[in-house]
Amino acid sequence: MNDQTRPILRDAPIEIDNAGKRHKTDLTGGIHVASDGYGREESARASAGVVDGSIQAPAHTGAPSLPAREPVPQERSPGERRIVQFPPQNEDEQIEPSGEGGDKPRRELLRRHPFAFVVGLILLVMTAAGVYLYWDYAQHFQTTDDAFIAARQFPIAPKLSGYLTAVPVTDNQHVVAGDVIARIDDRDYRVALEQAQAQVASAEAGIQNIDAQINVQQAQVNVSQAQVNQAQATLVFARQQAARYQDLAKRGADTVQNAQLYVSQLHQQEAALESAQAALTLAQRQVEALNAQRNSAVANLALAKAQRDQAQLNLSYTNITAAQPGRVAKLTAAIGQFVQPGTNLTIFVPDEIWVTANFKETQLDAMRPGQPVTLHIDAYPERGIQGRIASVQPGSGTAFSLLPAENATGNYVKIVQRVPVKIILDDPPTDVALGPGMSVVPTVRIDPAPSLYERLRGWL
Repeated sequence: MNDQTRPILRDAPIEIDNAGKRHKTDLTGGIHVASDGYGREESARASAGVVDGSIQAPAHTGAPSLPAREPVPQERSPGERRIVQFPPQNEDEQIEPSGEGGDKPRRELLRRHPFAFVVGLILLVMTAAGVYLYWDYAQHFQTTDDAFIAARQFPIAPKLSGYLTAVPVTDNQHVVAGDVIARIDDRDYRVALEQAQAQVASAEAGIQNIDAQINVQQAQVNVSQAQVNQAQATLVFARQQAARYQDLAKRGADTVQNAQLYVSQLHQQEAALESAQAALTLAQRQVEALNAQRNSAVANLALAKAQRDQAQLNLSYTNITAAQPGRVAKLTAAIGQFVQPGTNLTIFVPDEIWVTANFKETQLDAMRPGQPVTLHIDAYPERGIQGRIASVQPGSGTAFSLLPAENATGNYVKIVQRVPVKIILDDPPTDVALGPGMSVVPTVRIDPAPSLYERLRGWL
């Protein structure tokens, strides 16, 4: 069957007899084509074509023309039922509607399914409205999944050496300020404290002894001063006597011997005065020496007290305590372990935590400190935690890395940088464990004005 006759035979009606065979009938030329039910057609004309109800020979170059054979009418039994079936058209066939012929199927479709058309139109409008509401709502926020919980965690280590006698905490335990994390054997340090206390007592006793000596020496100074006063008084009388007897000796009223005697007594009293004054000076110098000794004793006392305080500190260092509230992580301390100063016993994670969100630099245009933030932690997705922006780092993350990028060398490819933003939690939950490195999805509200969706929800 050639290409010119194929459309006519394909569009021809099909008759199905009682035997299950299908027959295509040409409505114009009366050509019957039988089929065995499996898609194989039995043509009444082996090589003829049909165009406008006429039979034409196939167009083969050099082939002789054969006379067309008349169609053989098929006989049907009186009880045979005739079924006419029109085959469906192929999808690749193009039907060009003209005028009302193209709009008629659509009108019939609307006429047959008006409810489906209305429902589809409503769904289309609702979808468009929902897309716009979502777009308008999303313009008020900025979010990123490159965010993590951060804290200033640090290792806990002893300041002195010794054997651990107690470790009253366990892994991931929450402690408050002052709670004991580990305890070192304190017997050696108690002995050192007692020695320091004894040295303090000895220094205090030495000061008291020097004070007593100063008091005695001060009394000696007073005695020496009295002796000086006595010598001065005796010297005055000796001078008067010597002057009197010298005057009598000159007038001849007394002997020269008496005059010389009283002059000698005058010199003796002068020497006694000088001796008393020297003794007074010596006593005073002794007081000064004792005061210097007392100052040295006071300094020794201060040194002894400092040693005692250091011994007390060393004794207190045997109890390793928490300086602030937090959690104990990666505990390595064990009873009986010998530790040196600086030995890592555990990692301490303070309760003060925040979120470091690495936003793209293109998201920072409307982002300011103080803006509200809603945080969703991957470990607890059903909980929303409120926070606010504390600060924005003045530079990208790569600028503060160990090996910052050097864009002045080599080929340059522009890449959107990420800038860390610090977000603090307003009321961090206490019933769940939050620690550094946990993933967070922050959503920053950059536009405080309510969106259309929020206004509609408020009205409803």
